[in-house]
Amino acid sequence: MTAPAAPAGESDPVVNIVVFALFVAITLYVVYRASSRTSSTSDYYAAGSAFTGRQNGIALSGDFLSAASFLGIAGAIAIHGYDGFLYSIGFLVAWLVDLLLIAELLRNTGRFTLGDVLSFRMRQRPVRAAAATSTLVISLFYMLAQMAGAGGLIALLLDIDSGFGQALVIGVVGVVMVLYVLVGGMKGTTWVQIIKAAVLILTVALMTVFLFGKFGFSFSDLLDSAAANSPMGDRLLEPGGLYGATGTSKLDFVSLSVALILGAAALPHVLMRFYTVPNSKEARRSVVWATACMLVFYLCTLVLGFGAAALVDADEILGSPGGENSAAPLLALHIGGTLLLGVVAAVAFATILAVVAGLTITASASFAHDVYANIFKRGKAEPAQEVRVARLTAVVVGALAIAGGILANGQNVAFLVALAFAVAASANLSTLLYSLFWKRFNTTGTLWAIYGGLGACLVLVVFSPVVSGAPDSLFPQADFSWFPLRNPGLVSIPFSFLCGFAGALLGSKPDPRKQAEMEVRSLTGIGS
Repeated sequence: MTAPAAPAGESDPVVNIVVFALFVAITLYVVYRASSRTSSTSDYYAAGSAFTGRQNGIALSGDFLSAASFLGIAGAIAIHGYDGFLYSIGFLVAWLVDLLLIAELLRNTGRFTLGDVLSFRMRQRPVRAAAATSTLVISLFYMLAQMAGAGGLIALLLDIDSGFGQALVIGVVGVVMVLYVLVGGMKGTTWVQIIKAAVLILTVALMTVFLFGKFGFSFSDLLDSAAANSPMGDRLLEPGGLYGATGTSKLDFVSLSVALILGAAALPHVLMRFYTVPNSKEARRSVVWATACMLVFYLCTLVLGFGAAALVDADEILGSPGGENSAAPLLALHIGGTLLLGVVAAVAFATILAVVAGLTITASASFAHDVYANIFKRGKAEPAQEVRVARLTAVVVGALAIAGGILANGQNVAFLVALAFAVAASANLSTLLYSLFWKRFNTTGTLWAIYGGLGACLVLVVFSPVVSGAPDSLFPQADFSWFPLRNPGLVSIPFSFLCGFAGALLGSKPDPRKQAEMEVRSLTGIGS
């Protein structure tokens, strides 16, 4: 039915590097062309709110579809089958929360950051400090996972096995990412996201068509071949391949699902994108377009995951430097040879670059706008100076991401992405929903919810099997875990809502005039 599989050794690092360098050159040129006006805070943080809902929706999908989505989900499906696809469902359903509860009200209420919304009717300085803290922690975890993932990807695609070589490439990725942010601001970064999303979706769609062609365009034949070639056999197509297996409970999946669905609606780099459109209508259109793009993408990853199970041996996938993450690149090599692998390599690198660039500008905006301009300068900072602080912060954040990625290279960092979602849902979602919909909510409730959710997440993860007590822990030789779940979302998210509720009841009553102003503004857009 199919030709013999090409061995992994046939990949050509030169082709991979050339294709990736071409992508970087094109996107840097686009960023430079888009950077004609980034001197004001509105231009730098929100691209002057000049993008349409369609453009911003494609950029949103580019910002959200990380290397974990492209490589991780395809690998999870290839190895674990049905259970691997459950990640995709969680990511996709999450956007309904944004569409129905967040996008329009957030766009009407804030200007640049999450701190603008949370502090609208609260005491400015402590709330902005708390919002900036959660934003920086979430961005750091997300960024660290992306940068560390780049190391394993390099080992597979460029045949660079030495630690120094991988560290060098992580450094190059970080430098290019900082250049995107410094030169183009939000406008340049948005265009990078749009290009990356278009290339990524086109690549997975073409791979899906090529793959279907090998099986006579029959999905049933593809699934039969996947089951026949997998060590799991027919269990590959049934629930329980990953969750419910030894060492992983079904409750783990419930906790992860809660974090994924609720966390996406509170990720700072996602929320910040709603300010790049001119009004709330375009913000809603952004979510619709983003959901449509991701629906196509995740349907394609379903096919690619089972295609990898059918054409690539599980031992070859797990034995590669990237482990499960190597399934999509190895599949590209099997069905399209060296050139297609080069394209997949470029897309994977572009995915890492684009996502980290979005995280960097979010972190730098949060520090410059919330901490520097509104805490240190008490709202009286010069716009040009605020932008300079944001650019300096981007350099510092980029350096931290590079250092963290190098230190974490080769470690079990998959939990960092899920932890970022859990922190976002715990620290941000509760405060955001309370602020927008509960009149009694006050500064005390905001601070309790943010710091309570953030603290609960970090404490529960430190004492979970992710860090110690399991063969795949960060410290497998130690055992100080007492929390049984690998993701704390099932506990930390309700705890955050409870903290916010208790704090609001125990704190002083909020200013009714500011509450009324926020309600009118969020629902009508007047004054936004």
